[in-house]
Amino acid sequence: MESLQGAELCFPQLVNTSCKKQFHPHAETMFNYILLSCLSLVTVSLNLLVIISISHFRQLHTPTNILLLSLAVSDFLVGLLVMPVQILLTGGCWLWGTFLCGLYRYISFVITSSSVGNMVLISVDRYVAIIDPFSYTTKVTTQKGKICVCLCWSSCVFYNGVIQRDLLTNLDTFYSCYGECVPVLNNIAGAVDVIVTFIGPITVIIVLYMRVFVVAVSQARAMRSHIAAVSLQGSVGGIAKKSERKAAKTLGVVVVVFLMCFCPYFYPSFVSQDTSASLAFSDMGVWILYCNSCLNPLIYAYFYPWFRKSIKLIVTLQILQPDSCDANVL
Repeated sequence: MESLQGAELCFPQLVNTSCKKQFHPHAETMFNYILLSCLSLVTVSLNLLVIISISHFRQLHTPTNILLLSLAVSDFLVGLLVMPVQILLTGGCWLWGTFLCGLYRYISFVITSSSVGNMVLISVDRYVAIIDPFSYTTKVTTQKGKICVCLCWSSCVFYNGVIQRDLLTNLDTFYSCYGECVPVLNNIAGAVDVIVTFIGPITVIIVLYMRVFVVAVSQARAMRSHIAAVSLQGSVGGIAKKSERKAAKTLGVVVVVFLMCFCPYFYPSFVSQDTSASLAFSDMGVWILYCNSCLNPLIYAYFYPWFRKSIKLIVTLQILQPDSCDANVL
C-alpha cells in the first residue's frame, strides 16, 4: 500500500507534503503528448516562416509588417517555450522548484499578453490605413512601428510584474503541496487581468474593425455608384461586392477566432470568485488559448500573397543565394 501511495506522488520521499500525480490511461496520455507536441511544432514552424520572411526580404520592411513580425515573435515563443513546458505539466507535477515555477508563469503571461497587444496594434494600423489613407505614410512609419512594438513588450513586462508581484515574491504561500505549479491571481488582480487582456482588447478590435468594415463598404458602394454613371456597373459591381464580402470575412475571422480562443480561458473568471481555482485554468482552456498563437500566422500572414512567395523561396533555400533579400515577393 505504501509503495502504491508513493508511486502516486510527485515526490515519493515527501509523503505528507507532496502533490498527487494525475493518472490517465496510457493510450490517452500518448495521444495527448503526440497531439500537443504537433501543435507546438506547427506553431513554431508557421511563426518562424513569418519571422524569416519579414526579416530577410527588404520589400517587407514596412510598418504593418513590423507589427506582424512582433506578433509572430510572441507566438513563436509560445510554441517554443510555453507549450513544451505545458506538455510536461499534463501529468500534474512540477519537478523544478518554486522559483522556476514562478518564472515560467511570469514569462508565459508576458508572452501571451504581448500577443494580444500586438493584435490591438495591428487593428489600429489597419484602421488608420483605411480611414486616412492619404496621410497614412506620414503618420505611420517603420520607426514609429518599432517604437510601438517596444512599448508593447515593455508594458507587458511591467504589467505582468505588477499583477503577479505576490506570486513572484511569496510563491511558497500559494501552493498547498510540493509539485504544484498553477497560475495564481487574487480577486482584484484577476479582475484587472480580465479587463486588460480580454475585455479591453476585444472591445478595441471590434470597434476598429467595425469602423474599417463600414468605411470599406461605403467606398465599395461609392465605386459602384461612380461606375454606374458611366454605364459600367455590371462589370465592376461584382468586384465591389467582392470587396464587401472580403472585408466582412476578415472582420469575422479576426473577432471569432479571438473569442473562440480566449473565451474558454477567461469565462470562469466571470463566474468564479478566485482565478486560482483549478476550473479557471483548466488544461483545455489553456490549450485553446495557446491555439491562437498557431492560428495567428494563418490569419495575419498566410492570406498575404507575399507570404506564399516567401515560403517557396525559404523552403527551396533560394534565400541562401546572394542578393536574395532584394527578391520581388510582392
